[in-house]
Amino acid sequence: MADTLRDYEAKLSRPGDVSGAYRFCQDLADRHYENFPVASLLLPKRLRKHVAALYAFARIADDFSDEPEYEGVRRERLLEWRSALADIGKRPANHPVFLALEQTLKELELPKEPFDDLLSAFLQDTEKKRYATFDEVMDYCRRSANPVGRIVLMIHGYRDAELFRYSDAICTALQLANFWQDVSVDLKKDRVYIPEEDFKAQGYSEADLRMGVYNERFKNLMKFQVCRARALFEQGKPLPEKLHWPLSLEIRLTWYGGMQILKMIHKLDFDTIRTRP
Repeated sequence: MADTLRDYEAKLSRPGDVSGAYRFCQDLADRHYENFPVASLLLPKRLRKHVAALYAFARIADDFSDEPEYEGVRRERLLEWRSALADIGKRPANHPVFLALEQTLKELELPKEPFDDLLSAFLQDTEKKRYATFDEVMDYCRRSANPVGRIVLMIHGYRDAELFRYSDAICTALQLANFWQDVSVDLKKDRVYIPEEDFKAQGYSEADLRMGVYNERFKNLMKFQVCRARALFEQGKPLPEKLHWPLSLEIRLTWYGGMQILKMIHKLDFDTIRTRP
């Protein structure tokens, strides 16, 4: 908790200290563990600072939407973060993340839109807790997951639409895999990402979920969701072969990691109510 607030409240020690801003972002990345490989030693040294800037921007925003110390001010903090993003290039940055990000956007000629899409998804989490259809879930993934893959590709110099499509499939699949392994975790946050249309189709209800009912109907519900995620992983599978090393290895490992989550869910006989793989 202390680190979370410290990261948010950080101020620039010296205006225009870009190298110090990048050090801040790298330190933040080093202190956190995530499923997605971040600024690892496999990355070319010249690109690590840029991936760290992306990570720091997203990590702090994610904390706003999830960490308990921001309860009651989540939306306010996210809108503040969004305003700081919009101000890049217009006003001097007063937070190290945005000074680093400003340099990254300028140096690599990156658009702001994917970063803003991420914030729109975090903002949605402060208001929307249920999803009527799978299309709604996919729209959320389009903004919560896909921008990360696209930004990583752009940082490495890739701008091809075909590669973006493969990346979107993998990133959405990863997001879904995490949803399906985190069913019980998200429920504690009053978030349910299983579409209501699928509850109805399988004859299972949110009330059943809240009571921890594990039966054939729930198994069928989760089998359906896992199959969807697996199909998306298969759609994105060609991506690593089209990338240069070492990014190709990073993405291949990420792909296998996501598939492993699905295999572990299957091994648990789809019981993600009582166990998180």
